[in-house]
Amino acid sequence: METSRDDVGIAIRSALLAKGTKQRFSLFVLVIVSTTLIFLESLEVKPLNYFRSFIKDIIYRGSQAVSVPSTSFNNFNNFIKSHLNLYDEHTELKKDYENLKNNVSKSDFLELENTQLRKLIDEQASSTFNFISARIMLDKQSMYLNSFIINVGSNKGIKNGMAVLHGENFIGRIVDVNFFSSRVLLISDLNSKIPVITEPSAYHAILSGHGGKEPTLEYLPENYNIEDGEKVYTSGKEGIFSPGIPIGEVKIEDGIINVMLFSNLDQITFVNVKIEDFDNK
Repeated sequence: METSRDDVGIAIRSALLAKGTKQRFSLFVLVIVSTTLIFLESLEVKPLNYFRSFIKDIIYRGSQAVSVPSTSFNNFNNFIKSHLNLYDEHTELKKDYENLKNNVSKSDFLELENTQLRKLIDEQASSTFNFISARIMLDKQSMYLNSFIINVGSNKGIKNGMAVLHGENFIGRIVDVNFFSSRVLLISDLNSKIPVITEPSAYHAILSGHGGKEPTLEYLPENYNIEDGEKVYTSGKEGIFSPGIPIGEVKIEDGIINVMLFSNLDQITFVNVKIEDFDNK
């Protein structure tokens, strides 16, 4: 048996009418429930108060339980952010500290250098000799080679053979001159032979270098009598250096006459090149 179009239309209208009836009924029920709840809320009856309190506790506790994950996540996120910020701040502070320490070190070094330069200037002002000051660029010291490379050369009038002093003490001589640099052969070098005189015994001798060891006195006269503590000066023989430049003092060990230098060759930064002897040559 076939279904006509009218039957289908009637069925659809019936469904819509039924749906509309259900919606109106649901709305009516909600109104009734709301009114009842409002009425019950206004009643002051102990069982109802207990019930309301119980329901509210459940709602509040439930809300708190539901908010715990969100709150924990926010707290954890803030914790991570604060530690990341703290790490960044620590990194910046460490960088600032290193910069400050480097600046302080540079300031201390400059102050030390200024002190050494002032001392150098005072030495030149109080000396009767004519000096040119120089900085040590390279320090070549070993068992077989003891020399300095200084930052002045022929551009400042430096010549081979000039005496080199640390303060007032003789430490070597110029042996190689370039335009902007020179090499200083130290008195501890194996090739160093300096004519000297002792005081107060007044013996003439040759001060010979031995590489890493202290220089020694050689070619002394027969039957010499030298004691520990005697001073050693340049003798000025053969006109190589001016006489009377202090070098060190005698220390006798196992029959060898060593000379303990007045200047520590490992602790020198600036030197004076004595040019007076060559001014009139």
